[in-house]
Amino acid sequence: MNKYENVKDKKILILGFSKTGIASAKYLSSKGANVFISEQNEMKEKDRAVFEDLKSKNIKIEFNSHSEDFISGADFCILSPSIPEDSDIIKRLKEKNIEYFSDLEYISKINQENKIVLITGTNGKTTTTALTSHILEKKYFAPSTGNIGISPMDFINKNPDFYVIEASSFQLNYSPKLKPCIGIFTNLTPDHLLWHKSLENYFEAKAKPFRNMDENDFAILNYDDELLKKLGSEIKAKVYYFSLSKQNIKNCIYLENDEIIFENEKIININELNIVGPHNIQNAMCAIVASKILKLNNDEIKEQLKSFKAIEHRLEYVRTLEGTDYYNDSKATNPEASIVAINSFDDKKVVLIAGGRDKKTALKDFIKAVKEKISKVVLIGEATKRFRDELSQNGYINIVNSKTLEEAIDIASLDKPDIVLLSPACASFDMFESYEKRGDAFKNYVLSKK
Repeated sequence: MNKYENVKDKKILILGFSKTGIASAKYLSSKGANVFISEQNEMKEKDRAVFEDLKSKNIKIEFNSHSEDFISGADFCILSPSIPEDSDIIKRLKEKNIEYFSDLEYISKINQENKIVLITGTNGKTTTTALTSHILEKKYFAPSTGNIGISPMDFINKNPDFYVIEASSFQLNYSPKLKPCIGIFTNLTPDHLLWHKSLENYFEAKAKPFRNMDENDFAILNYDDELLKKLGSEIKAKVYYFSLSKQNIKNCIYLENDEIIFENEKIININELNIVGPHNIQNAMCAIVASKILKLNNDEIKEQLKSFKAIEHRLEYVRTLEGTDYYNDSKATNPEASIVAINSFDDKKVVLIAGGRDKKTALKDFIKAVKEKISKVVLIGEATKRFRDELSQNGYINIVNSKTLEEAIDIASLDKPDIVLLSPACASFDMFESYEKRGDAFKNYVLSKK
């Protein structure tokens, strides 16, 4: 038992009253640690019940502060991944030589790394995580965890066969020694550049676990992404590639005549899947390879693929009304994610609802996709002016502004298109508490329409 496992009577600092922090605090407290949660913001009323529960477990909690009393003397710190690396609290931890890392890193440090199936990338992480877990659950206890919304710390005491972990770049930035037994890298496009400072830093945060792997581990990489293809040549793990076209290379799963082919075997026809779009074919490929590595047979994999439904807020089919299909893709908080959704519908009349809190990311490729595939754009939120200006300047003029999401849905429905697609390409925080709340509002209004 190492020092991270044997935490009895040790002082453990948790930075952030978040899902990560709460799960970590509960687990470490159950092992006899003296746990201190430090949160710089005010407590929200919705958190009061959790606060009282943690206090009953003798966990110390402070809000509006990172006080000296809480920080000094900590044996190590597990932190919320959203804390910037150049923040004052990180500087203070360094000055005091207090080791800090993510909850994912902690899982690895307590000798659970051979159970970690890690999924990262800019887009597709959540669906790939959920789908991989869904297939593996046919044979194993393999819960989906991480950035999908549930910390792996919640499962340690339940002794899973595998942790299927969605990992954000923020989490991986604070997981320098994390080494999964299987790693999946879906794709890479620019995102979170204000936080990481550069595309190179963003990529390296995600690539680090793959560079940590050895010959006993397995990496599943996107052959259609030049950066990831190159990564495959630089790491020690056994590499499997996935591609949307047939590739004459070893260890590659690919698409041919609507069939997903792996190791010269037809796994499934894509028309049997309940998820749409080329990106979801790629997500399915990743899950298939991971499942094959872990010894599931083709029949088991196909059965689970056919029973899997789209994840909420991720190109989620809501209903058909008067010949129009409504899709909720509220999770698309950057232009690249929206492009993926837009390109999922060929030969369809699609009205797009976009906008929200603008991330100021480049719109060139987004505009190209809109011009090729979208019959009308309805804009909402703070991003309206920039999106409208850039679309108009590039020759796309069928744009309508809307003050509310509900009004946008009504406007989008007027043309009786084949598809009304909410895929905002922006964060939600100008109008909604989260992308989930935005997606729920979309679904609730669509389901209420007569």
